[in-house]
Amino acid sequence: MTWTVAPEPYDSPVAAALWRAYYTEVSDRWYQLYEGRSTDPDELEREIAAESGADLAPPRGGLLVARYAGEPAGTSGVRLLDDTTAELKRVFLCAGMRGRGGAALLVRAAEDVARTLGARRVVLDTRGDLVEARALYARLGYTETDAYNQSPYAEHWFTKPLRRDS
Repeated sequence: MTWTVAPEPYDSPVAAALWRAYYTEVSDRWYQLYEGRSTDPDELEREIAAESGADLAPPRGGLLVARYAGEPAGTSGVRLLDDTTAELKRVFLCAGMRGRGGAALLVRAAEDVARTLGARRVVLDTRGDLVEARALYARLGYTETDAYNQSPYAEHWFTKPLRRDS
């Protein structure tokens, strides 16, 4: 079985389904950890609708979808924060697809998109409970840095310079 990664419109049915899966998982994980419950369905719908992903579209961003054996399996996206800094967003693999190399493939593909947009570095934020994500980013050369945003859920911020020849 093989992986493919390709650009995807942020508002396609595939992108919408993967965004819903991503947001449901990270939201439920937070609520289970801190409140012992799943996300309220009404809140889930509001939050999914509030983040359309339009900022992950050209000319200042991009969304990628990974497919495993042709089936949608995950996403990654980037958006320019300024002319030289891209932010990594929505890195996600469906649970059954993890452990097969897809996450690293998605991050590297997003870095390539960031390069084509003119970025010289990538930044990202994540939560403390997302230990798997933090380990992935460290393994791929990201280092913790000072906060670059005021996101209420961000607890860790990472950066990575982009080499032009990669």
